[in-house]
Formats: sequence, structure tokens, C-alpha cells
Amino acid sequence: MQVPFRMVAALCLTLSATSRGLAQSPASMTAGQPQIAATGEGESRISPDRATIYVGVQSRASTAAAAASDNARRQKAILDTLRALGLGSDQLSAMNYNVTPDIQYDRSGSPPKVTGYTVTNTVRAEIRKLDDVARVIDASLAKGANQISSLEFYASNSDEARRNALATAVAKARADADAIARAAGGSIGALIEATTSTPPVRPFEVAMRTAAVGIPQVPPTPIEPGQQTVHALVIARWVFVPGR
Repeated sequence: MQVPFRMVAALCLTLSATSRGLAQSPASMTAGQPQIAATGEGESRISPDRATIYVGVQSRASTAAAAASDNARRQKAILDTLRALGLGSDQLSAMNYNVTPDIQYDRSGSPPKVTGYTVTNTVRAEIRKLDDVARVIDASLAKGANQISSLEFYASNSDEARRNALATAVAKARADADAIARAAGGSIGALIEATTSTPPVRPFEVAMRTAAVGIPQVPPTPIEPGQQTVHALVIARWVFVPGR
């Protein structure tokens, strides 16, 4: 049986049009249509459940060996105490160790003199129970620490807070896009694209400079971790549907 020429030609045209449609990406299909872009920002708050403390010992002596010996004795006592409080070896790590000469300069023009040496040893302590923060600080000071350089609070899992911030950012972007579309006499159609930027959650840092020298019996150190804020930014584009 022969197929009429006009039917074959129509079938070929249909297949050709279908193939071109399948080859087009959604972006290219909407490239010629009016679009509306909007940006939304969201945030969510989260309570920290972890902390890090930098515990330092600074020793001075007439020789480097004497300063290092005093420093080692005091830092060992601190580490032994922190382990007794329940901190494991994976929660304690050396962060800094310095030996520097103490140099005295003479305004008369004489050559500078070395008057002694300073040894500084700093250990980073990761605390997994916020109730232990004050105990770690007080115990370290009692055993000879004379530098608590910083205290950082952070959340061990911020995924849920980040997703909540993203949802808020998307809702704000869509609300702005709706407002723009209505003002232009139309509405928004299908979503074309959405991109996000969520900055990493930065630890909440409490700067501390504490010296234990000459301090008698003191009350426990009060600690208030507060809350962290998770930020999210969303940029989205929708098809603009003109009103009739």
C-alpha cells in the first residue's frame, strides 16, 4: 500500500519539530520571554552546643632552658587536670609554642642586650558539654595558665537552621517577584532558575585575656553562650506572564 506524499511530508515535519523541541533546554525555551528576577535573604538562629578554648602558659626566666622547664611543668599540670575533667586526647591539641629572647634597648646607643627568655605554649581544648566551659577555665587558671586567649561557641549541626534560612530567603524572593509582576500588570509563571549562597556559620567568639597570677580564691567564671545566626541568600528568576 502506498502512503500519499502529503501524509509523508506532514509526518516528517512533525518529527523534525519534535526533535528541535527536545534539543532545547528550559533556559533556551524561555530566553525570549520576559522574566522577573528577585533576591531574598533569610536567617535562622541556633543555640551553640560546643566550645573551644585556647589555654596558654607564658613563662619568663634568665635562660631559655629555665623558661622552657617552668612552662612544661605548668602546662603538664593543666593537661593532666583537663583529662581528669573528662577531656579526651582527641579534644586537646597543641596550637602554638614560642621561645623568644627578651631584648633591652639602650637609648645611649649601646648594643641591645638579651635580659632573658619568654616561652609561650598554647593548647586548644574542644569542649563538647557547655557546662564544662567554666570548669575548664577555672581549673586551667588554678594550675598555672596565665593566658586564655579566646573562647568560641559553635553548633555541631547547623543543617536544619541553614534550611530554615533558605526557606525564608526563597519566600521573600517570591514575594518580591509577585509584587513586581503585579505592578507591571501581570503575574509570575514557572520558576526558571534559583541559586543560593549560604555563608558558613562562624563561631561566636568571646575575647578573653585572663591572668591567674596573684588572684586569690575567686568565684566560678560565669559563661553565657548566647545564640548564633545562620544567613542565607537566594537569587531566583521566574517567567513573567503579562495580564490580559
